[in-house]
Amino acid sequence: MEVIVVIFSLIVLLLSIIIHELAHGSVAFYLGDPTAKHAGRLTLNPLKHLDLFGSIILPLVLFIVTAGNGPIFGWTKPVPINPYNFRDQKWGVLKVSIAGPTTNFLIATFFSLLIRFFTLSDPLLILFGIIAVYNFAWGIFNLIPIPPLDGFHILFTLLPEKWTGLKISLRRYSLFLFFAFLFLGGINLIFWGANILFILIAG
Repeated sequence: MEVIVVIFSLIVLLLSIIIHELAHGSVAFYLGDPTAKHAGRLTLNPLKHLDLFGSIILPLVLFIVTAGNGPIFGWTKPVPINPYNFRDQKWGVLKVSIAGPTTNFLIATFFSLLIRFFTLSDPLLILFGIIAVYNFAWGIFNLIPIPPLDGFHILFTLLPEKWTGLKISLRRYSLFLFFAFLFLGGINLIFWGANILFILIAG
């Protein structure tokens, strides 16, 4: 059963990320930007989204390091977006950025409520729980205000112009900040938050 859970967790993680990116691309397309569509990224086909390090190497390393007992994490290639094509130049970036995490939170909430209000077999409880927790985790992760995550774009769309200097500094050190967060306890913190949300909603 443990092997099945690990395999299912990897599948759920990949699909959660793909749906997240698909939400970005779909909203961008709705706002007038066909970049993701022209790149063939408005699809659930995983081969169009896989990133060698984020989708394959990192999840395998985490699986080996934790012996299959810890959270598995990763990412896919970001969907290409050209904000200059948006009909809504003021809030277009905000709408596209919010679309990804919102989609993950809706999926997680749906499966959490199924667990709360329906009597399910143990295998379904485990599988639905994995779907909920991983989608909560991916939603939380993307709200962190570090580039290139959605939280960065959301924050600096809302902040006034005087914060431009901080925006530039964060971009300059984005790679260091990103990996420092991930490997200094950030992954465990994300899944702690995801589990709290799951318990609160699923009961």
